[in-house]
Amino acid sequence: MPSLLSDDAIAAGLATLPGWSRDGDTLARTFVFDDFVTAFGWMSSVALVAERMNHHPDWSNVYKTVVVALSTHDAGGITQLDLDLAGAMSRLAG
Repeated sequence: MPSLLSDDAIAAGLATLPGWSRDGDTLARTFVFDDFVTAFGWMSSVALVAERMNHHPDWSNVYKTVVVALSTHDAGGITQLDLDLAGAMSRLAG
C-alpha cells in the first residue's frame, strides 16, 4: 500500500499541478470542456490510465463538466498515486 504524503509533499506536488487544490484528504479539480462528447472522451482516456495504475478517481460528470476528487482510500488520504493520476488527467485535458 502506498504511504500517505506529508503536508509539505502534497503542497510541493500541487505546486506542479495548476488547477488542482487540496480539499481535506483529497486532491480536487473541476474540468470544463467544450461539450459532453469531449468531456466523455477525456473520461474514457483517463479510465484507461487509471486502470493501468490500478488507481481510480471519484468523479462526476454533468454535460461538459467533470468534478474530480482523488484520494487513496486504502491509505486513508493522499499518496503519490493521487499526484501521479492528477498529472495524467491534466496532461490528457491539454
